[in-house]
Amino acid sequence: MTGEEHRPRSRLDEITEAVDRALRSLPAPEEDAPNGPRPPARRVNADPDTVERDLIKLVLTIVELLRQLMERQALRRVEAGDLTEEQEERLGMTLMILHDRMNELCARYDLSMSDLNLDLGPLGTLLPPPE
Repeated sequence: MTGEEHRPRSRLDEITEAVDRALRSLPAPEEDAPNGPRPPARRVNADPDTVERDLIKLVLTIVELLRQLMERQALRRVEAGDLTEEQEERLGMTLMILHDRMNELCARYDLSMSDLNLDLGPLGTLLPPPE
């Protein structure tokens, strides 16, 4: 061994590598294209009636991803014994309150937690399945 710790690959590592591969496989910029500039790609259809809900859905998806990452990190710290009993209690309470707030916001905008789980195509879904 070289002194490096080998840690299991996480879902985030897999997603990062897949994004990196996808970006490297993109076609050359327009100025490098042999037949001149390409026509614009399919345009975004921003429906004024759903734009607010779609934006809220995107924001809540990001918040939920961060909440789940924070929860996993908190569990790691608890398992490692890095926190006092009081810190564990406060952290647990904070995460429960954040989860409740997420459910309230989803209900307010007529979304379910499963609506926030974006499909990333061949990578699967953004959020892991509920345990």
